[in-house]
Amino acid sequence: MAAALYTLARAKAIRPGYAMTGELNLSGHVMPVGGIKEKVIAARRVAVKSLILPRANQGDFERLPSHLIKGLRPHFVEAFAEVIRICL
Repeated sequence: MAAALYTLARAKAIRPGYAMTGELNLSGHVMPVGGIKEKVIAARRVAVKSLILPRANQGDFERLPSHLIKGLRPHFVEAFAEVIRICL
């Protein structure tokens, strides 16, 4: 949601093919979330190849079966500024 609002304010679209998850605190730090497996499965269903995930969830992603993560490009971030650099 924050990335969508940022791009709206800047009149720049997010690059196609990206999906992201995480929660921001008021300082702009990306907080971990649950359900990484389900989110990866959903991204695969719609042919998304690039994922932006909280760095704190990197272990969750790496523990997924190889057939789920094959062909995906994960980006693990700690701050909102990293999200913007990756997807714009």
